[in-house]
Amino acid sequence: MDFTLTQEQRMIHEYGDRISKKFDHDYWRGYANKGEWPAELYGQIASDGFLGLMVPAAYGGSGQGMIEMTLFMEGLANNGIPMLNLVVGPTMTMGLLAKHGSEDMKRRFLPDGCAGKIKFCFAITEPNAGSNSMAITTLAKPDGSGGFRLNGQKVFITDANTADYALVVTRTTRREEVQKKSDGFTLFMVDMKHKGVSKTLIPVSFPVPESQWQVFFDDVPLTQADVLGEVGKGFRILFDTLNPERIILSGLCTGIGRFALKRAVAYANERKLFNNTPIGAYQGIQHPLAIARSEVELASLMALKAAWVFDSGLPAGEFANMAKYAAAEAGIRAVDSSIQVFGGNGFTKEYGMYDLYGLVRLLRTAPLNREMVLNYIGEHVMGLPRSY
Repeated sequence: MDFTLTQEQRMIHEYGDRISKKFDHDYWRGYANKGEWPAELYGQIASDGFLGLMVPAAYGGSGQGMIEMTLFMEGLANNGIPMLNLVVGPTMTMGLLAKHGSEDMKRRFLPDGCAGKIKFCFAITEPNAGSNSMAITTLAKPDGSGGFRLNGQKVFITDANTADYALVVTRTTRREEVQKKSDGFTLFMVDMKHKGVSKTLIPVSFPVPESQWQVFFDDVPLTQADVLGEVGKGFRILFDTLNPERIILSGLCTGIGRFALKRAVAYANERKLFNNTPIGAYQGIQHPLAIARSEVELASLMALKAAWVFDSGLPAGEFANMAKYAAAEAGIRAVDSSIQVFGGNGFTKEYGMYDLYGLVRLLRTAPLNREMVLNYIGEHVMGLPRSY
């Protein structure tokens, strides 16, 4: 098996090294501390052609796949530039539009999306439907004239305030009215400026540029042209979004893990104690960092395998879930071990190490928590009885 990246893949992975010369971790951190979106960085990424990695060239993209998107995210995060919005927009929404959208829908959204002229968010989670997507109650009810009226509530919607459109997972038939619980789902592209769309901020406890929102839909008018895929059959294509979400977030976790470890190694080589010896010479420092680095690299390989399986058109759930589990745990260990190296300085604003912990710790819980990931592996991969 050849693990060598192509020249183009290496360039994509190394893009983070290049762009960090202008937009580095301190730049990202400044916007994270303000809770503001780094529009200049996003615009540069768009101008350089990386928003449309998973979009065919005919619609303004570069026609790459999940492997390249994962390498791109990991390369940015390697340099301390984790971009959560690249998950919900270019990966989840634009990737699904490119694969399942009508020709009219592709022309309508993808060129401007690739150019950074319009932004997307992804809306699936509800107050009573987190891990259990079958419990979704948001309803787009047929209005009798060929259109729909959308009513319901979504929560933890990333960057809903700056998104022009939301890809909304809803029901067009209530759960109690379908024979199979996965029937009756429909995906809609919803204009966030529509009358009847409102938003409230959900404050989070760690610094990131992206923000989280509750979104309310009150009798929002929709048409057949807003449907992604087929009415009532949206669940069939939903995993073409959820598996890529887990894969690309794995790349973010491994990248942040490498970034934290790189900073810890530099500090451990400089900081001297006891006979003027660098603290990095002590095994109590070396071994935790070495273990963390090993776990990061193992998780990175699993993420790339999951991306390869997805790009090959094979069932990707097994490897996407394993990658997400491994990468979240590896990222947490890497950041935690790095903070320990810094001692008290690891908790100061000056060094900014603890700020990284909230982000990687989040990804043990979201977008699907560790326990549900392990349930999936136990049941669907190993053949154990269903546990929930």
